[in-house]
Parts: sequence; C-alpha cells; structure tokens
Amino acid sequence: MKIYDCTTFYSEHMMMDVRFGILDKYVEKFIVTESTYSHSGKRKNLNFDINNYPKYKDKIVYLVIDKEPDDLIDEEKDNIHKRLNSIKRIELSYNYINNAIKDVSEDDLIILSDNDEIPNLESKAFINCKKNIILFKQLFFYYKFNLFYDLMPWFGSKACKKKNLKSFSWLNNLKGKKYPFWRLDTFFSENKLINLEIIEDGGWHFTNLKKPKDLYEKLKNFGHHDEFDESGITEEKLKYYIDEGIVFYNHFVDQTNQNKWNYNYKLKKINNELLPKYLLNNKDKFGEWFQN
Repeated sequence: MKIYDCTTFYSEHMMMDVRFGILDKYVEKFIVTESTYSHSGKRKNLNFDINNYPKYKDKIVYLVIDKEPDDLIDEEKDNIHKRLNSIKRIELSYNYINNAIKDVSEDDLIILSDNDEIPNLESKAFINCKKNIILFKQLFFYYKFNLFYDLMPWFGSKACKKKNLKSFSWLNNLKGKKYPFWRLDTFFSENKLINLEIIEDGGWHFTNLKKPKDLYEKLKNFGHHDEFDESGITEEKLKYYIDEGIVFYNHFVDQTNQNKWNYNYKLKKINNELLPKYLLNNKDKFGEWFQN
C-alpha cells in the first residue's frame, strides 16, 4: 500500500518544509494544490515554488487552480453569503486533488490535511489499522512548536483508501466521532461512520506559526475572514497575543455562546518529547519557532 499525502497551500513555506521532512520516508507522493484566489475571493499570486524543496522535488505533485467555483452567490446581501462562498472555494481546493490521483491504486491510502496538520505515521495504531476510515487525533500547538493548547485535541488529518473515497470535501468534513453499530441512522448517513478508527497519538497541529504581519494577512483571507473583519483585532494586537502566548480565538464558542475573538487563554510551554523527532533533530534550522 502506497501513501499519498494531500494538502493545500497559501503561503506556509516553513510549514511545508517541516511537513515534507517529517513524512518523506513514508509517502509515495506529496500532492499540493494552490489557488490564484484566496478564500475571501481576492486574486493572489502563486507562492509555492517546488524548487525551494529540492530534496523532495521528485515526490511533489503541484496543482494550480486558476478559477473560481462555478456556483458562487451574490455577497452583497450579508456575511452568510461570504461564508458560503469561502466554503465553496475551500471545497474546490480539496476536490481539485482528484486530478492527481486518477492513476492511484484503489487500495492505496489517501491522507488529507491542512498543511499545518501533520499525521503521525509511526503510530502503531495507524500501522495496524484495518478500518475503512482513519481520523488522526492531534496535539494542538499555537505560534511556536512548543506552545501547547491543552484544552482540546484537534481532529485534523483524515485518511481512507481510494476505493472508499466519496470526495475530498466529504473526507475533510468528517467529524472526530465513532458511532456504535446499533445506531440505525448510520445506515443512511455519509458522515456518521461505524467502520472508523481514531488514532489517539495521531500527530500534531501547528497553527498560526507566523509573524504578526503574515498572520494578519492570513486571517483577512481565510475561511472566517468575514468574522475576523468585524473582530477589531489589529496587527499590533496579534503581535501582543503571539509575544504573550495567548490564544485569542474561542474554539468552544458554539457550546458557550461567548465572544469568539476575545478568549485570552494562556498557552503551556511543553517538553520537547511530545514533538516529532525531525523537529528536534533540526532545531538549528527551525530554532526561531521554539519558545525559549
């Protein structure tokens, strides 16, 4: 069984370098898509350059999406329409990966992640897994490789064999929950799954490892850009959050009905033993992204 690692790209050069380094010895091909449009619909330059990764060049399949989704809706009415269009652009960036897997064997494994979600392919649970669908439960880090967000795990990377892949947007939307065999609704749902394995030591989610200026640019153009625009958070405020190791986004807002953009949770600095070996072996290269 060969493994195909699939992800999207905006401007995360360092994170792609880390991803390639960690997964290289396990992966047959790295499939990377990049659009000429941001999630907010702004035209953007292409930032990915395969020549920046000479060691992995022969493994990388780079796909450019130079179009908008066909079914965009008028955004003039309200922010809900902006959000729906963002979702359509995200789905296009995932589903475009189909162009790179046409000749992949039906029994080969397809892994889908955001580029800052890195699956642990050394996990014994992953190696021994026989289920149709795999979800990787990942440790959650902010701003630096060793600043840990300890309140929740992250279900980021998801995988299945090609023969079980309904679509990439379907795989991306699967939730971190396994349903019991006696649940009748599982027979009629594409998203409530029985034949699913959650890998407990499933890897790492390294979010927002960016300079304040770059993070501000990302948040102005990511899937929730409409909400961020109304948050009042400035580049200067982002610098404060990064310098102080504070999470400003409330990941529990749907459960608590609190302000999504004024969370103020202090991150924990952790021992390096929780991190992938590749990072620890290359601290001279990535040292500025470790909290002292």
